[in-house]
This record gives sequence, C-alpha cells and structure tokens, in this order.
Amino acid sequence: MNPRAAALPIPGLLLGAYPERREPRQSGTPPGLGALRTLVDRADALQRRRDRQFVARVRAHDAALAAASAEAMQAALRGLRIALRRDGLRGALLAQALGCACRAARQTLGFAPFDTQIIAARIVLDNRLAEMATGEGKTLAVALAAATAALAGIPVHVITANDYLVTRDAQTLQPLYAALGLSVGAVTQEQSPEQRRAGYACDITYCTAKELVFDYLRDGLGRTRDGLQWRLEQLAGGAGQPAPLLRGLCMAIVDEADSILIDEARVPLILSRPVDAGQQAQYLEQSLRIAAGLRQGAEFHLQPEAMAATLSAAGCARLEREAAGLGPVWHNRLHREESVASALAALHLYRRDRHYMVREAKVHIIDETTGRIAAGRAWSRGLHQLIELKEGLAPTAPYETIAQITYQRFFPRYLRLGGLSGTLAESRAELLAIYGLPVRRVPLRRPSRRKVLPGRLFADRAGLWEAVAARVQAMAQSGRPVLVGTDSVADSASLSRRLSEAGLVHAVLDARFDREEAAIVAAAGARGAITVATNMAGRGTDIQLGDGVAEQGGLHILCCQVNAARRIDRQLAGRCARQGDPGSVETWLSLQSPLLRGRLPGRLLGLLRRRAARLPGWVTPALVGLLQRLEERRHVAQRKRLLEFDRNLDHRLSFAPRH
Repeated sequence: MNPRAAALPIPGLLLGAYPERREPRQSGTPPGLGALRTLVDRADALQRRRDRQFVARVRAHDAALAAASAEAMQAALRGLRIALRRDGLRGALLAQALGCACRAARQTLGFAPFDTQIIAARIVLDNRLAEMATGEGKTLAVALAAATAALAGIPVHVITANDYLVTRDAQTLQPLYAALGLSVGAVTQEQSPEQRRAGYACDITYCTAKELVFDYLRDGLGRTRDGLQWRLEQLAGGAGQPAPLLRGLCMAIVDEADSILIDEARVPLILSRPVDAGQQAQYLEQSLRIAAGLRQGAEFHLQPEAMAATLSAAGCARLEREAAGLGPVWHNRLHREESVASALAALHLYRRDRHYMVREAKVHIIDETTGRIAAGRAWSRGLHQLIELKEGLAPTAPYETIAQITYQRFFPRYLRLGGLSGTLAESRAELLAIYGLPVRRVPLRRPSRRKVLPGRLFADRAGLWEAVAARVQAMAQSGRPVLVGTDSVADSASLSRRLSEAGLVHAVLDARFDREEAAIVAAAGARGAITVATNMAGRGTDIQLGDGVAEQGGLHILCCQVNAARRIDRQLAGRCARQGDPGSVETWLSLQSPLLRGRLPGRLLGLLRRRAARLPGWVTPALVGLLQRLEERRHVAQRKRLLEFDRNLDHRLSFAPRH
C-alpha cells in the first residue's frame, strides 16, 4: 500500500486549522518510469489475488456485524474511530472500516456493495484513480471511500459534475453516513456563505469543482487562512475577518475525474468583481462595426482551432485609418488590434446554440465537454460583451480579476487525493505527471455484451439526419430504445425537426433543457424511447432498461458527433450495455462536422464527399481516431501552457509590493 496513505490530514495543532499542501506535489517520476509503473499495475498477476484477499477480509468484518445490535454497532464504531486516529488507514483497520461501511450500506440502502466497488474504494483511499466502467456503481464506491476516511476524522470533499448530482447524492447517501455517525453536507451555487460554511463543516461535503475552487479563492482574499488566528480575534472581541468557508484541503474524491482534471482544466478559475463600464460599450460597438467591414483572407484570417482571428498587414492598415477619428481610446495600436480581433472571433467563430445560447436575454456559455450550460462562467477580455452586442443584447458590466487558479495547481494542494471515472486510460500519463495520480483499472463485474457496429460517413448533415431518422424509426419499431449523440444544440434541434416531420415522438436533452436532464435520461431506456442528446448531457444518471428491452438487444447508441478526445467517445458508448446488459453502438458522421471540416485538407474532403456512400465501415473510426489523437496532443499542450502561465503569474504576484 502507498506509504502516504497512513498519514491522516486532520485540522488541528499539527497541521493547523486550514491544512493544505503548501508546495503542491508533482509526480517527480520520470516519464519512462511512470509508464513502467502503470504497466506493472496492469500486468501484475498477483494483484487480483491481493484484491480477493482484501475483499474477503472486508466481507468477514461485514458479516461479523450482521447480528450486532445498534448499541454494539455504535460501540464497535467508537473503538474503530480511536484506532484509526491512532494508527491511520492501514491494512487491517482499513478492511475493518470498509466492512462497517458495507454493513451500513446493507442496512440503510438495502443492497450489498459488489466486490468491484470495494476494490475501487480501496484504490481511491490509496491516493490513486480508479478506472471503473460506466454503470458499475461509482456512486456507492465513492461513498464507501468517503465514509472510511471520515471515520478516521478526515474532512472529505466529494466532487461531482453538477448541482443536481451534488444534492441527489448527498440526500440519497445520508442514511448510510448517519448509520456510521457521520454528517453529510451539500454546497451548491445558490447558497449563502453561512450555508456553505455549514456544508463544509460536515464530515463529508458534496460539491462541484467550480464552487469548491471559488470558495477556496474567497478564503484566501485579504486575510490569512489561519483559522486559529481568526478564533483569537473573536475571543479578543474584534470583528476581524469572517471565518473561512472551508476547513482546508484535507482529502478530495473526484467523481468523473477525467472530466474535471483533464477536460475542464483548459480554463482558469477566475474570481472577479464588476468595475465601472465607462465608455466600454461604445468602444466595443465600434470594434464590432469595424470588424464587420473587414474582408476575410485579405484583411483578416481565422484560426478555428484556437477560436481566434488575426489581422493581416492590410487589415492593420485599414484599422489605423478607421481609428483615426474615433478618439483617444483608439490610439493604442495593440489595444485596438486585440479588440477588433476579438470582435472578428465573436462574429465568425462563436456560434449560437453551439458555443453559447441565449436565455432570458442573457448569453450563457455551453460547456463543450458536457453539453450543459456553464453556470456563472463568462468569457474574458471583452469577448462576452462583444457576443452580447452581436446578439442585440445590452452588454453586462466588465469585470476585473482579483484571484485565479487552475485545476492543475489547485487539486495537488490536497493532502490526500483520489478519484474515479469510466475513461482514464488515454490520459494516464498526464494525470500522473500533473497530479501525481496513478491510474488502476477495476475489472468488470460481468463480461461486456456491447456490440460495436461499422461506421458510416455522409457528405452533408441533411443526408445524415435523413438516414438517422430512418435508423431510429426502425429501432424504435422493434422495441429498442435509441440514444442519439449530437455535436451541438443546433444539431440536436435540426435532428429533432426531422424526427418530428417523420412523426417520431422523442425527447431532446441539451443545454436548453438542462433542468429536465435527470428525468429525460432516466426514461431513455424505456421500450421504443428515442432520445437526442448533445455530447455527454445526462452524464451521472443511470439509464435503466425497460421491460422486454434486454430481449430485443438493449439500448442502441447512435453517435453523430466528433469528440475532441477518444475518452469522450467511450463515455457515450458506455451509456449502453452496462453491468452485463446487451447493447450496441455505431458512429455515423457528416463531413460538415467541425472537427472533420476544420482539420482535413480540402482535396481529401472533396474525395471523401464523392465516395462517402461507398466507403468501407473501418474508414470512419480510423479517420476520426487519427484526428482525435492530433486534437488530444493540442489540448495537452494547451493545458501545459495554461499551467506554466498560472505558475509564472503566481510567481510574479509573490514578488509584487503589498499595499
């Protein structure tokens, strides 16, 4: 077992009232040795035997409590807590604590954890990441790990995808935790500081990564994070600063770890405050007007991969002429060129119902990974206001940054860190290098019965949607439910119209219907159900097969999207054929998909367009796989640049004069 697992990160005299790793850990493992270590983890034939032995010990402790009275159970828990505080989460005590958690799950939730869930919990408690296939029961595995750590007195943050899952999991698992004498809290976006502080004061706190990071940044503003100093100020009768929201960064369990630690790690978390708008609205309106008059190719060039535009020499010269009579604010060459370049990106690259949507006269960013609205997020450097003006809306007040951090620098500050996801293998090297987290795969509880069918490529979206409608109709008539994954809100709307024209009753799950997400996903496995979903909307909610569906072949996934990473394809495919159920998946794509259109040379696109109907089934996955590998490399480089920028910024600020 990892030696670090024995250390107990608990607020107190030893680690202070706000424990965290001041010098964030890095792997320190040379890439070659890290890969070798991961390979050994996977190939070790003894690992399965060690797992069986450990599970047997956990089961023995669980069985020993079967006939125990409530009083005897509480007495056993009191003795266990004392031993854990003294000796840490070591072998025998770890098995005993997990046995208690399994017994509580039986008594309160009505079912016993599977062996694979116990194995996953142990991996997490060993400061590792567990790759556990979709549908194998990650929620309970997380609960077992969180309960075991909390029994040792460690404050645990369980980080999940959205506020709905935060509230659902905290409420659903509360009886399990209560049976062990543990308190559980939930921190969501709409809560007040007092409610947040109460949530973080619990033994186990469910929250989203964004809320957690912003609360951490708020704790760090204008005051020391030494809670003991705050208590002394209160005892002295001074008002002092408000108490910190968190109790430090003791332990985090990250559910859907790849989504948070990889996919969402390309954007820094910025705490900001509104500033006086002044003449900004007029300046941005002028930027849009100038940008709208520039000629693509001659005066500006688009960079779709970077979502950016650049001015040519001719464009810069024209901008200088037009800016001459617009006032002093336009005299700064770099400033005006940056503003017009942002306006060009807003006009030509950022698409409504793909990158953002308009709801209640406000622009809301759509998260490209989840397909959900990214609540509370706004583009910086005037881009958000430019898009608002483009849509005919009043621009919101500009903001100034007062604190920021990246996930790459935040999560390594935890003294203990682990997590789970169904798709980690493709990013194991980056997870080890940046977060110091090895990945270990948990075996399937039952053999997979998923069928992967040959792919198809279509010349345009119109042909794709026509074929999809016919395929969906045939599937639904046979009694099989179908889940169609699309690239964007606009694509889901186009397909929805085509299905409606064909008289097919269906449900749509995208950023416009995020409030109904859980109900729509829960019904997606019903006999003959048709569901259209953007990207991974609905992730975190199980799809249960309806009566007779398994006999017809189970849920069918029709993937009509090109994801930037192979992992996300596996996430979508993982919605079917869960826990040994039957199911199938196939990929149908249009050459108008953004990744294909943006990355393939024009001549190759033309050739594929002419031969699309006659291409063999292996061409589509091979082509997409190649493009995804290129895109994955670009995203890895982007995350590295962001991490270096964040480190350099922190270094510069540490030497800035304090006022």
